[in-house]
Amino acid sequence: MRRGIIEPDGSIRVVPLLEWAEWFEQRGMKSYKEGGHIIARTELPGGVVVSTVFLGLNHRWTDGAPYWFETMIFGGPHDQFQTRSSTFEEAETEHARTVELAKAT
Repeated sequence: MRRGIIEPDGSIRVVPLLEWAEWFEQRGMKSYKEGGHIIARTELPGGVVVSTVFLGLNHRWTDGAPYWFETMIFGGPHDQFQTRSSTFEEAETEHARTVELAKAT
């Protein structure tokens, strides 16, 4: 499985296991701009949260572009809704779409 880290500009760099493990251990709950894994987090009324994160591992188990990012809804009628993305730009788009989905109900 491929491992990667996200740079402050949103690009992904595939790295050896030891470098990835050290990055992963230190990332904490920080924005990708600060060396962390959080791409976006939106809190909505009723305790609903939409979160988009960099996973650090390619979560595509079949052929195709790697899935590096995951967007999820926590709470509300769409609780646990999930979508994955391959690029930083796609992740930003999916976050915005998922926020609209969470707001719609």
